[in-house]
Order: sequence, then structure tokens, then C-alpha cells
Amino acid sequence: MQHNRREFIKTIGITAGAGIVSGNPLSAIASHQENINKMASENNSEPFTISILQTTDVHCQVHPHDELFWENNQKVYRKTGGYAHLSTYLKQFRRKYPNTFLIDTGDMFQGSELSVKTTGKAFVPILDALNYDLYLPGNWEVIYYKKNMQTLLGSLKAPKVCANMYHDLGEGKKGELVFPPYYIWTINNVKIGFIGYTDPLVPIRQSPNYSKGIIYTKPEENLAHYVDVLRNQEQCAYVLMVAHLGLSQQIHLANLKECEGVNYILGGDTHERVRVPIECKYAKVVEPGAFGSFVGKLDVTIENGKVVKDEYELVEISAEKYKADKDMQVLIKNLEQPFLTDINKIIGYSTVPLYRYFVIENTIDTLILNALRWQINSVDVVLSNGFRFCPPRSTPDSTGNIPITSGFIFDMLPVDSVVRTAKASGKQLKDWLEKELNNVFAKDASERFGGWVIKFNGMKVTFNAFGEKGQRVQHVEIGSEVLNMEKMYTLCACERDGDPADMLCRIKGVKEAKNTSFTLHQVMKSYLTANSPVTPIPQKNAIALDVPDTLLTQVSGVDYQFR
Repeated sequence: MQHNRREFIKTIGITAGAGIVSGNPLSAIASHQENINKMASENNSEPFTISILQTTDVHCQVHPHDELFWENNQKVYRKTGGYAHLSTYLKQFRRKYPNTFLIDTGDMFQGSELSVKTTGKAFVPILDALNYDLYLPGNWEVIYYKKNMQTLLGSLKAPKVCANMYHDLGEGKKGELVFPPYYIWTINNVKIGFIGYTDPLVPIRQSPNYSKGIIYTKPEENLAHYVDVLRNQEQCAYVLMVAHLGLSQQIHLANLKECEGVNYILGGDTHERVRVPIECKYAKVVEPGAFGSFVGKLDVTIENGKVVKDEYELVEISAEKYKADKDMQVLIKNLEQPFLTDINKIIGYSTVPLYRYFVIENTIDTLILNALRWQINSVDVVLSNGFRFCPPRSTPDSTGNIPITSGFIFDMLPVDSVVRTAKASGKQLKDWLEKELNNVFAKDASERFGGWVIKFNGMKVTFNAFGEKGQRVQHVEIGSEVLNMEKMYTLCACERDGDPADMLCRIKGVKEAKNTSFTLHQVMKSYLTANSPVTPIPQKNAIALDVPDTLLTQVSGVDYQFR
């Protein structure tokens, strides 16, 4: 457009000098505009391809890491990710395909010790150096509270979008949007529209204080409006939703009438690896894994101003294939230097690979539960949230065992919560288990949270993952006894910032809740120092009767497999 404007002004100057404009200037302007329109039309008649690249849920993993793949029904590990290796891939790709647009759809400021020590600030220059074109805040962008989130995202050079985060004016009144709702990329006189949505369940899924001052709304409340703006007012040839809602929620949304007019949902949050787009009623849905291990690549071919073809690929960022970019290496080294001694300090060792990818039980969660049980051994049940974040660790060092560093403890547990104890009745536990299982396996995708099955030690639960709501739990034992609905049981878990005093691990109405003198990081370090090497093999405390213990996704009813 700038080129056409310059040509227009230049032409007006020439025609004025020749005495043409003085006769009928409006006619000359109209004639020239017709020529511009004709040129634009001719330019658009030749097919061209644009590439939209997506990262998401990198969780501040700056270095290559062991990544778990599920191949031939077994775990396989390869080195992937790292911002320096991602930088190499992006530079190579852009040189070859200049019509490229790069987006990140959230969870870019939480997940590592470097992030915690710098409250996310170390990642602003890293992200800027990668030359992103657009950002969407994820559910964890509020980890350092609202003001810091605004500062961190505001410091980034590229635009941000989110159509469902509002300033809270108090008493439930919505103010203005925190970020613009959409962004338009104009390429060869063709408009591509991006509209953003993040998880409206943030105040429930995470510590409520993190998002204090923000009101979240469901995407369907204003999605149709903004699609109409992009399609009909702005005349976009292609509309994409950038989302951080979780694959189940994104599939649900793509089947709603409100999503009509959206071509693709480029999603995030649940770390799913969609290799073939999931075709829903109104839009295709993808999600490109996590931790910088993958880049989602959407190629869109345009002819005569219209999209005639789209193709999608999940690109593995192999640390071997894409060598580290030297400039990015230097930048990361300088940012990490003040904290490197602590980040790399070995706290203990594991004899088995540490991972957190399976829906039901994992070695990382078992390690955390074992540590809590070792420190607080007087309780009946130990609980830990059903997180999915943290890249695996499977490579032994010279000892023959797998080192667990201080940095890896932050990867596993970015929030160092206070350990808390409380009491709850058997009925409370049964009702809570039913609710938690529905959050994972609900038939209605809109009811599913992004996390996996809650983790526990001291309790054994048999359940039907895809049973009826409220009737999934088949049998519960605590210690060696069947759950007694009237009995009060002692529990141990971690406090969530902002939860009411009578809540523990989302169990409402607990009794005698009190904080201990321990934090979770302290417990982990003490346990590993005293017990290494550890062998945290899952104990099959949670047993699903209708799915294997190797289940890798909560998504069902569509053609998709995590691998």
C-alpha cells in the first residue's frame, strides 16, 4: 500500500507539471486510482503462498532438552527445542520463504528458574530477537500478577491480541479490553485476520490472586461479532483464531455456530501435538506441542485474492538437525550468567527417566508425592495437581544416573508453594474425585479443564474414565481400608495463592487447614539430598478400567493421537 501511495503522489506531480490536472483534477485522480486497482488485481492474479508459523507453551525452556515421543507403543527420547536452535530454523525458513508470519500463543514467561529469578524479564530480549509478528497471552502469563503481565507483554515489540480479557472495574463490571481483540496482516494486498482468545477458566485453574483485576469471558460471547468485523468490514480473505484454550475446548468452539467464518484455530495450552488438522464443523483445529520442541507450519495459497489451498505440518525442532544460532547462544548465556551456578547445581539423581506426559500417572508426579510423604508422613493422603508442564529428563551423566538440578526442580514446580495440611470427610473426597475426573474426561468438551488426573499417595482409586458424570469412581481405599464416607481423613497438598482458608487442592470446605513451615522446593531438595538416587516408579494408585495407563490425551471422539 505504501508503494502504491508513493506512485500515486509521484504520478499526480507529473501530471500537474504537464498541465493535465488543471483541466479536471478529480478525473485524473479517479483514472489513476483505476490503474492502481488494476495493478493490484493483476498482482493478485498470480498464485502465491504465505506461511504462518506457530509456537506455544514453550514455558521458558531456553535449552535443548530430552523430549518424549510415543512410537511403536513405547517411549522414545530425542533432543529437541532450545531457543538458539529454534532461531536457526526460523532464519533458514524466512530466507527461503519471506512471506512468513510468526506467532506465539502463550505461556512464554513461566516455567523455569531463569524466569522466576527475573520475573520473566529475561525472556523479552529473547522473544524480540526471534522477531515474532504477534503474541497471545496464555493462562500462565499472569504468574507474576496483572501489572507485571502488562509490562512484560507490553515490552515486546510485536503486537498482542486477546478478545476476552477485560480490566475489572470492581463489583464484576468490565472495563476495556486489556489488549486489542484482533490484528490484520496485509500481504500482497490480501488481508489475513487474527483474533485472539485465552482460557476464561484462569481464575479457577490457577491461584486466583494471579489474575486479580482481570475479567475473562467465554469466546462465544463476542466471537461472531469480531468474525463479522474481519470478514465483512475489513474484508479479510482468511480468518484465524489464535487460542490458548486447550485442545478439547478448541474443538468444542470449532463446532459452534459462533465460529462460522473462522478457517483455523491455532491453539495451545494442553501441549497436544496435532499433526493432521482436526476438521470440525466450522474450522480446522491444530496445536503444536510444547517446550519449543515443535513449530506448527500452516501454508496458505492465495489466487485472485482468495485462498485456494491450505496445508499444515508439525515441524520437529531437532537439536541435531538445526544447530544452535551463535547470536542467540550469546544472548542466552549473558542472561543466564548471574544464575547459572544455582540453575546447574545437582540436588540429586534418578535411576529412571523423569516425565509428565501420561494422563493418569507419571514419574515426575510420583517423585513429588514421595517427597511430600517423606516430609509429612503423619497424614492419610498426599495430593499433587495434575500438571502437564515440564520437559522430560532421561540422559544420565557420568554416574550412570539422571541428574536432578535446581533448575529442573523449577521446571517441575515453577511455583514454590507452601505445604498445607487439612482434614476432609470421605464424602468430600468422593465428590471431589468425581469432579476432578469430570474435569479431565467430560463427554461435553466444554467441561474439560486442561490438566490431567489429580495425583495422590496413600489412596487407591479405581474408576471409569468415560463413565457417566458423577458415577466414574468405582472403588476407593485409603491405607488398607475402604473409603468411609463419614470418617475424617488428614490430607497434605500445597496452598494456592488466593484460595479461601477452607480449600485445599480445590477441595472445598476442608477443616483445620494450616500451613506448615515447609515449601515444596524445600521438601524436594531435602528429600533428594537424603534419598538419592531415587526410583520414582508410578505405584498404580489410580487405575482406569476402560483406558490404558499409557493414555496420552484427554481428547476423544476425533481422529487424533498424541505421539
